[in-house]
Amino acid sequence: MTSTPTPLVVVGDALLDHDLCGRADRLAPDAPVPVVHGTRRSSRPGGAALAACLAAADGRPVTLVTALGDDPASEVLRELLAGRVDLVEIPLEGALSSKTRVMAGDRPLLRLDDGEGRARAATGAAEDAVSRAGGILVADYGRGTADVLRAALATAAGRTPVVWDPHVRGRAPVPGARLATPSAQEARTFARRLDDADGPGDGAGLRTAARDARTLVRAWQARAVAVTLGERGALLSHGETPLLVPTPAAVAGDPCGAGDRFAAAAAGLLADGALTEAAVQAAVHAATRYVAEGGARAIATVEQPQAPEAAQGDGDTNGDAVRTAARVRTAGGTVVAAGGCFDLLHAGHVALLQAARRAGDCLIVCVNSDESVSRRKGAGRPLVPVADRVRVLRALECVDAVAVFTEDTPERVLGELRPHIWAKGGDYARTELPEQPLVESWGGQVLLLPYLDGRSTTGLARRAALAPAPTGGRPK
Repeated sequence: MTSTPTPLVVVGDALLDHDLCGRADRLAPDAPVPVVHGTRRSSRPGGAALAACLAAADGRPVTLVTALGDDPASEVLRELLAGRVDLVEIPLEGALSSKTRVMAGDRPLLRLDDGEGRARAATGAAEDAVSRAGGILVADYGRGTADVLRAALATAAGRTPVVWDPHVRGRAPVPGARLATPSAQEARTFARRLDDADGPGDGAGLRTAARDARTLVRAWQARAVAVTLGERGALLSHGETPLLVPTPAAVAGDPCGAGDRFAAAAAGLLADGALTEAAVQAAVHAATRYVAEGGARAIATVEQPQAPEAAQGDGDTNGDAVRTAARVRTAGGTVVAAGGCFDLLHAGHVALLQAARRAGDCLIVCVNSDESVSRRKGAGRPLVPVADRVRVLRALECVDAVAVFTEDTPERVLGELRPHIWAKGGDYARTELPEQPLVESWGGQVLLLPYLDGRSTTGLARRAALAPAPTGGRPK
């Protein structure tokens, strides 16, 4: 294998994805549908654009060859891709496809699809990028990019590793592809289109996946097919006895984009010279980490916090926190989060935050909004409004970002950040933390840190109220 990552060319259909994330704890009175409130809207690259960004996150140069137009969705996607990948555009006929998910926590409730644009024709620049590629990932979402470049891709498959991530709306991979990566459902659909693929399935799914993979290796003339099985891993077939590559751990989370993470990791490693078995095993591990660490939302760009309370901080506070967590995770670092009201910041707070920062590679502080503090602490609190509390916290050298939450407990914001470590003061040692099961659900760890005795906001406020007023001079 090469010592430095081989540049990768990603060919395929880019999409623009949106999430509307909120809470759903009741049904509408006029229909049996969930009411989603406290929503935040985020946008991110989707389809081949997501695969390209994930490949670039592995530290390799990436060129994305895709179809874009003059529509608003294409313009937004160009902005999201700027600085992440090199872009080679081919003309798009119609509007760029986009999808919007309405989410309650990690659970999608509804998806809205817009735009049916298709790639119109290849260009010389696109064909040249394919012909010079040291490794190619085809992320075919059935919207024409792979079709108009099919001849160039077929030629490239004879000299360089080509990984083909198919979609049931698209065509079969070109002959000679090093690896095809359909999901179990996609493999079943493709195999059923072939005369010799019918037959009873099995409850566990492995026998069916193995039969489908064997059928597709032969029909597609692929070197290998890896059928992705979600939380069970992947089944790799060269046409004979398959190899089951299990996930390293059971994780919970949003799986959207896990197939792109798998294909991007495998394509990069094959371009670097890895054996197919080693590339698939590493890709399974990469996809598992991806889901555990927040999935596609970890690379999202927050456009518009729609809950009024979320805007109480200093600027785009929560968006900065999400981006900080994503950046540190991408670099392989440890994200630490700590939370509290931090009303009248004192030495105990600072000691706790300094200790938390030493536990990882960044510290994100989750702060109760003014309404949340008032509900928890009673009338007259907070003493310091949230905008000022955020500003003081961000001024601390040990704090990398701040996020504001409006609820009584920080589960929602923790779900957005997905820290590796959630740090609390040692005074919680005998307390059941409501957020602990959530943090542990994605493999995170709750840690208690020593707390300086005798320091409290309530004590400071009481002493300040009892202090005598100045008798002379200018007001302090």
